[in-house]
Amino acid sequence: MTTTITPLIAGNWKMNGLRGSLDELTALAGMLTTGEAPRAVVVICPPATILAAIARQGASAGILAGGQDCHAAPSGAHTGDISASMLVDAGAQYVIVGHSERREAHGESDADVRAKAEAAIGAGLKPIICVGETEAQRDSGQALDVVAAQLAGSIPDAAELHEIIVAYEPIWAIGTGRTPSNDDIAEMHNSIRDKLVQRFADKGASVRILYGGSLKPQNAREILAVDNVNGGLVGGASLLAKDFYTIISAV
Repeated sequence: MTTTITPLIAGNWKMNGLRGSLDELTALAGMLTTGEAPRAVVVICPPATILAAIARQGASAGILAGGQDCHAAPSGAHTGDISASMLVDAGAQYVIVGHSERREAHGESDADVRAKAEAAIGAGLKPIICVGETEAQRDSGQALDVVAAQLAGSIPDAAELHEIIVAYEPIWAIGTGRTPSNDDIAEMHNSIRDKLVQRFADKGASVRILYGGSLKPQNAREILAVDNVNGGLVGGASLLAKDFYTIISAV
């Protein structure tokens, strides 16, 4: 892990969580405030229905809130969508854009992701921009090139002046229990860092690069110690306070 960058651990609850799930937030807040102070920024990205409650209830424990997606437009006739400014109004400080589940299930292109990231920055949010390759792309030796193209197409020029986060999630590892080797993770994260520095110079050297894809209590410590891994984007393990706290404590 790059020691000059404060790590960030973000929990992506996906389409999980009702008001009763706030009990897990209460438990996590208790762990964070009574145990050793976390050495990472902690973010939870819940469903929009409980975003405001997460933001309000987590504040006392230093838990920040984020959205799972936003529309590129600030408002308008977009039934079922949510704008970046609406997320801010609900208490969010971050937003995930370009998650593979959005790219695949909703057909989002790099250009779509870039527009959403621009909207997020414009509203004052910090976008967590997701990139990652499929299993077929990994097996055919295209992983580095695929992710490089996603970075080029998905990150807006505004990143030169505003904070962004990049999250690398090998698609074949999300929710499968499979993870790439530490060497594979290091190779990809070092490649991402190189691309960021080439494009944004010193600014690119300070961008957090998160790892996601079956990050769990059992493997968090070794993965978070890999060079240029500046935190994690956690899926299922973030739904349980004990598991998520274990990952946060692994920093």
